[in-house]
Amino acid sequence: QEQLVESGGGLVQPGGSLKLSCTTSGFTFKYYNIGWFRQAPGKEREGVSCIHYSGDTTSYADSIKGRFTISRDNANNTAYLQMSSLRPEDTAIYDCAAGGPVTGCPPKDYPDWGQGTQVTGAS
Repeated sequence: QEQLVESGGGLVQPGGSLKLSCTTSGFTFKYYNIGWFRQAPGKEREGVSCIHYSGDTTSYADSIKGRFTISRDNANNTAYLQMSSLRPEDTAIYDCAAGGPVTGCPPKDYPDWGQGTQVTGAS
């Protein structure tokens, strides 16, 4: 059974950094695109960043370009989201998911999800 477990969330001051991890098991990680998504209170889930299974292609939401970096370690079945210059509006539950497309990073096309980790940007 596919499992994705996010970690690394927390409370961070404006301008601070966090690195989220998505640890996976139960599927052949190196053959799956991975995405990071977030959902803020009262808002729809949005695609933050997605990465091709090879690691060669990535996509980013305009709101986080230049501040967040997605990466993956296929040897350890783990994906990462390095977040810098965090803002209060980055506050959300962040999920990772597997199996969807990289282009546009559409949440609805990702079938397998983790439970999420809370990121709170202090104001």
